[in-house]
Amino acid sequence: MESTVDALSAAYQDFVAAAAGVLEAKELSGGQNTAATDASLESFKQRWELFRVACDQAEEFVESMKQRIGSECLVDEATGIAPSSSSSAAAAGASGIPPISAVRLEQMSKAVRWLVIELQHGSGGPGSGSAAGGGAPHPHASPPFDARFSEDGAQ
Repeated sequence: MESTVDALSAAYQDFVAAAAGVLEAKELSGGQNTAATDASLESFKQRWELFRVACDQAEEFVESMKQRIGSECLVDEATGIAPSSSSSAAAAGASGIPPISAVRLEQMSKAVRWLVIELQHGSGGPGSGSAAGGGAPHPHASPPFDARFSEDGAQ
């Protein structure tokens, strides 16, 4: 994380310096287009692009961390490991739904992703049948949950 922040900060500083360079070159040339102003504008453009790349990388890092934290919280909640408040634990116990294993949660997540892919490719759309039924079978089609998760009956 520190390297991402450092890279973003450095790119920003370079961008600001390039902007100052453009203003300085314009002032020295009396507002005329010269080789110096063109060079400073080109440098500004390059620094702008590098700053945008650094921003995109920082945003990707933040998004990946959000997904990781969300996944960890989901697994903790589903497995009953989460140090959540007693009210949410009592609510989970009152619902009668036992916690599921992290392995099962990951398998279900993969199954959902495959179903989304199948729907995006049209194999599960209206009129073409479902992922398990009609239409062209997807090479990674999963069997129904019941058949895949034998531990369902054991809990």
